[in-house]
Amino acid sequence: MSWKRLGRKKDINDDKSVAADSPANEKTSLLGSSSVEVKDEFSHLPHHEAQILRSQVIVEPQSANFFSFYRYATFKDRLILGFGFLTAIIEGVLRPLMTLLVGNVAQLFVTYNPRSFDGDYDYNYSYANSTAPYNSTTYSEFNSTTYYNDYYDESSYPVISEEEFQRSINQIALFFVGLAITDLFTSTIATYIFIDRGEVLSSRIRKHYLEATLRQNIAYFDKLGTGEITSRISTDTLLVQEGMSEKVSQATSNITTFLSAMVVALTRSWRLTLILLSITFTVLFTMTYSSRFMVKYFRKSLAGYAVGGTIAEEVLSSIRNAQAFAIEDRLALQYDQFLVITETWGHKAGMILGFMTGMMWFFMYCNYSLAFFQGSRYLATNYLEIRQVMSVLMVMMMGSFFLSNIPPLLRHITNGIASVAKIYTAIDRDSAIDPFKRGEKYTEESIKGDIELKDVKFIYPSRAQSTVLENFNLNIEAGKTIALVGASGSGKSTIIGILERFYTPVGGKVYLDGHDLENIDIKWLRQHISLVSQEPILFAVTVFENIAFGLIGTKHEFASDVEKEALVIDACKKANAWTFIEKLPQGLQTQVGERGFLMSGGQKQRIAIARAIVSDPKILLLDEATSALDTKSEGVVQAALDAASKNRTTIVIAHRLSTIKDADKIVVMSKGKIIETGTHNELLERKGEYYELVQAQKIDGNESSTASESDPDSEFEEYDGASSTASETISSKEDEFADEKTDLKLSRTKTGKSISSIIISQQPPEPERKDYSSWELIKFLASITKDENRFLVIGTVCAAINGLGQPTVSVLYALCLTAFRQTVGGPGQAPNYEEMLRLIRIYTGIFFGLGWVQAASYFLCNATLSFVGQRLVRRIRYHTFRHFLRQDIAFFDKKENATGRLTTILSQDAQSVEGLSGATLGQIMNALFNIVAGSILAVAVAPKMSFVFIACIPLMIACGYGRFSMLSRVQENTKKSNEKSASFACEAVSSVRTVTFLTREEDVINKYETSLRQQARDSRLSTIKSAILYGAAQGLQFLVMSIGFWWGARFIRDGTYSTLEFYIAFMSSIFGSQNAGIVFSYAADMTKAKSAAAAIKELFERKPEIDRWSDEGVRLERDDVRGDIEFKDVHFRYPTRTSVPVLRGLNLTIKKGQYVALVGASGCGKSTTISLVEQFYRPLSGQVLFDGHDVNTLNIGNYRSHIALVQQEPVLYAASIRDNIKLGSLEPAETISDERLIEVCKQSNIHDFISSLPDGYDTMCGTKGILLSGGQKQRIAIARALIREPKVLLLDEATSALDSESEKVVQAALDKAAKGRTTIAVAHRLSTIQNADVIYVFDGGKVLEQGTHFELLARKGKYFELVQAQALEASS
Repeated sequence: MSWKRLGRKKDINDDKSVAADSPANEKTSLLGSSSVEVKDEFSHLPHHEAQILRSQVIVEPQSANFFSFYRYATFKDRLILGFGFLTAIIEGVLRPLMTLLVGNVAQLFVTYNPRSFDGDYDYNYSYANSTAPYNSTTYSEFNSTTYYNDYYDESSYPVISEEEFQRSINQIALFFVGLAITDLFTSTIATYIFIDRGEVLSSRIRKHYLEATLRQNIAYFDKLGTGEITSRISTDTLLVQEGMSEKVSQATSNITTFLSAMVVALTRSWRLTLILLSITFTVLFTMTYSSRFMVKYFRKSLAGYAVGGTIAEEVLSSIRNAQAFAIEDRLALQYDQFLVITETWGHKAGMILGFMTGMMWFFMYCNYSLAFFQGSRYLATNYLEIRQVMSVLMVMMMGSFFLSNIPPLLRHITNGIASVAKIYTAIDRDSAIDPFKRGEKYTEESIKGDIELKDVKFIYPSRAQSTVLENFNLNIEAGKTIALVGASGSGKSTIIGILERFYTPVGGKVYLDGHDLENIDIKWLRQHISLVSQEPILFAVTVFENIAFGLIGTKHEFASDVEKEALVIDACKKANAWTFIEKLPQGLQTQVGERGFLMSGGQKQRIAIARAIVSDPKILLLDEATSALDTKSEGVVQAALDAASKNRTTIVIAHRLSTIKDADKIVVMSKGKIIETGTHNELLERKGEYYELVQAQKIDGNESSTASESDPDSEFEEYDGASSTASETISSKEDEFADEKTDLKLSRTKTGKSISSIIISQQPPEPERKDYSSWELIKFLASITKDENRFLVIGTVCAAINGLGQPTVSVLYALCLTAFRQTVGGPGQAPNYEEMLRLIRIYTGIFFGLGWVQAASYFLCNATLSFVGQRLVRRIRYHTFRHFLRQDIAFFDKKENATGRLTTILSQDAQSVEGLSGATLGQIMNALFNIVAGSILAVAVAPKMSFVFIACIPLMIACGYGRFSMLSRVQENTKKSNEKSASFACEAVSSVRTVTFLTREEDVINKYETSLRQQARDSRLSTIKSAILYGAAQGLQFLVMSIGFWWGARFIRDGTYSTLEFYIAFMSSIFGSQNAGIVFSYAADMTKAKSAAAAIKELFERKPEIDRWSDEGVRLERDDVRGDIEFKDVHFRYPTRTSVPVLRGLNLTIKKGQYVALVGASGCGKSTTISLVEQFYRPLSGQVLFDGHDVNTLNIGNYRSHIALVQQEPVLYAASIRDNIKLGSLEPAETISDERLIEVCKQSNIHDFISSLPDGYDTMCGTKGILLSGGQKQRIAIARALIREPKVLLLDEATSALDSESEKVVQAALDKAAKGRTTIAVAHRLSTIQNADVIYVFDGGKVLEQGTHFELLARKGKYFELVQAQALEASS
């Protein structure tokens, strides 16, 4: 199976083709087709028609830059952000000031001679015995000791006493303390402001994105897919938030540090600075050029996952279908194909980042080399002093150092920019049908309800090759009920879509009371039209809230809850919903679950009807409004709808003709045209198309047994009775019930728990969430990438080389500084400039060579770790998706495992782990090696002095760890609130049609905004704590420098250690402490990674009760399977509603090859029985037997391979018709011949329709099959079941969405397909099951009656009542 977006022809066969033909290419842009592609798609149409269709689907990609983050910043936000930028800039300016102090310290240390100094003192180099050549003319003056003193007095390096030396050092140390305090405050303020404003502004972007999405026309979703939109909400907005939070503050201070460093350097020596700037400009050019590729590749990476997100959302929202057909692995592989795209482009971006980092480190070492080389020449000519050279060197080094820390920050920022560009593309798109755009409104009294469709031509924008309506004309008088009937795909639902302004016709006009529909305010129009769709969608709130949504836009919208409740209850009674609602655990306040999954199909339908009529609309649209209701409920609800239709315009689409026989006009359609119109009786008299449809739905009856004595004209008399089949009576059970009732009257009632209640009370509680250590999580992640761990080893070795670079620099730095000592000379000795120049040339050459080594190492480190990181993300997403699909259905029934939340986990958790891989992981490993190697070197060179230096490292680590620990707890809470808000938004988007016709857009946006604001408020305190700890870590760096110089000066003063030893120990250990700070600057990323890894590990370790991966259980050979099914005293309650009994001792037997029908009221346990046969759940007590085996003892995968399911709401995926049907096969898709495919499609009466499509079997179905009508989807689903050649066929309202003509043919095909295999059919339309071998009538979770159609009619019990309610009679 190949997952493709609409219009895309190329299949994805391997990783290489996936990468080459990525969705990021212009022709396959996920933001919409390119202009060339759109033109080609509509080129066969007249210009004005093409323009109408193009406006509904075209999306122009938007570009974005850094300032795009702040589009929605208010004046207050800009002031706060301005202050934040100011404090970040101050923080950046403070750092170069430190180098001035460091330069002064260097000169003090180099020129100071301890009191043990005498003429023969050997300060690293023997001045007295030096073999360096001297010019006798130049240095003859130094033969005089007296002149030596005169020279030294005139020297720029005066001799200072011990007291002066210590006083100068103390003063410099105090300046460092001042810098530490200032930096603490500035970094704290900047970090807090950017994290807080990042949360606030990203929330606004989320809100505007959702608002823009909900205002789009429906064709936009047909082309794009809701999964991609939910991926934007859950993943891209998170990337935006990360890109505009503390990363901006850190990048700003780093850039400011660099610029300030340039200024300081210029003031100390403009010549030396300009020479070094040549390297700086090379660095900037490299960064600028490379970052363009980074942004490009990251965009392509994001585009790849957007399609993958759509697949995940589709599959997880239809998990029952995926598990029933055991296609989880196939779907996971298709999902993985798009993960390959993300991985490929992500790795390329990582390699570019590695190149950038490597080159910057190379240039930094060049900076060292050039600075010491040229600085030594200036010293030799007395152009500069040591402090000037060292200040310029240190400040340029600092600038380069902080510049090198920008790429990882830049990655987050560019990720955010790439994401915000995608988001703004949707926000800036002008909707062709914008519900927020104002139009004409009219008073309530002026609305009559006259509707006219005049010369309407309609084409779906996503299927431009097919014309649905052509010159269509229809008049609907106000207050009349019009029924639309006809074959599936004839255009009935299209008319509903036009009236609701879901789409715009390409020709003709539609009028409401004489007003052009296109000029009427869209929201006002929809608020006066109520729609009940074929597949009703409920939101994950209470029953009361779902029905109250129907009051939006009415005068009761803002009424009190008491008034609303009265209206809701009245609507529930009219819709025959109040009876079952009263029995729910919390009545109206009962949660219905995501998409109403906690309710049966009939219950959902009745709630939807109540929602439609609660507002007393002027126009009522019923698109198969009663298709999911049982017969009794349908009769009552239909009566209510008939009453509700009085004095209002009503348009009814129905396949069950008993529901529309009283319509004022019936319009029979075929292929977008009207064939005949009239009333029920008129059309019957004509004996045309409608007459044939009615005849197809007749229910046979036994004349002698069903004719009522009081009603000799009963319609059952006209049918010949078929021979009765012996059936098992249940008189003995009825007698048993009678005895029980008698006992109840004669004895005291005893209260006690039911079997189900006792079993539930004995079940163990849910296990608490596990707490994993960091080491456990590291081992877990390493196990995921075990095949790539060799690359991880290479990356680690390279990180070690990178980490050893800084201690090496410390040694070279100290050697160069000590070489400068040659310019000072000594008692009786002249400065030895040539020796200094010789040594400097050696050291600078080593610097240059080390630069090449570090550049190669950094590139290789980033390349390998990026590869491992991207592969890790891909594997996490793939295996997380597979583990989701592994879970039993009870897992998905839980509110916290809603589809929106699971897709968010797929996007965010993997993204969070990815935040601790690649460049970031390289930086952290580099810092750790730096700390260890630097500390060892310091202790080896100067142990007495080093212990104080090294003692400073734990201070840095403690502060960083405190922030990390605190963020860990905060992140957990933030993650939960993020998931909650994202799940809410995803639910709204995935149910966008329902949100649209209910005009819930503003309600959804307001609730989402409230949730986001609360989320921002809740995180504010933790943000303050985090910022303070980060600021403390930054300030400590200056404090550590202060302590280091002050402590080291004591050992220099008394001659314990030389300048060389001091600088080696000081730089290697102090830079180690600074790197500790760098490690914990990634505390937020580490926290997210740990939290995400823990959640993923917990999922991976979760073993479901019904485990499809298990190899345990009995495997049945296909040839040995008979298909016998038996329920023995089965009790069952849904795990999420344990207080509501569903099956209460169910007993039934189904023999091999029998066609068995289950009928009864909604909620009586019919679909639950199907679920237990499929092993979606396990009974609390009793047994379900398959060929004599308890299904709990069978291997679940093998068992399900013998079963096929056709659900009440058919599930199709965003692939071609061919691929959707092949999903049902047990054989590999490539082995299935076209002949086999065509055969099952003919059996399902869908082949002719498919052949009529321009692309035939390669026609795309759209997200969730949105591009096909309900009947077309149902027939494709039946073909998918038949291609499986199952031993047991489960039909859960399999023909509910079919028109009468198709139903008759498909039912005949199903009857034929049922021969030789066991078939269980759940049906409300009794004409479809009248030929069943056994009919079980359910009531209250038990079998009330059983027998054949005629036997049950003869009994005149419950089944007889159901048949009577569905009898089609000519109205007198």
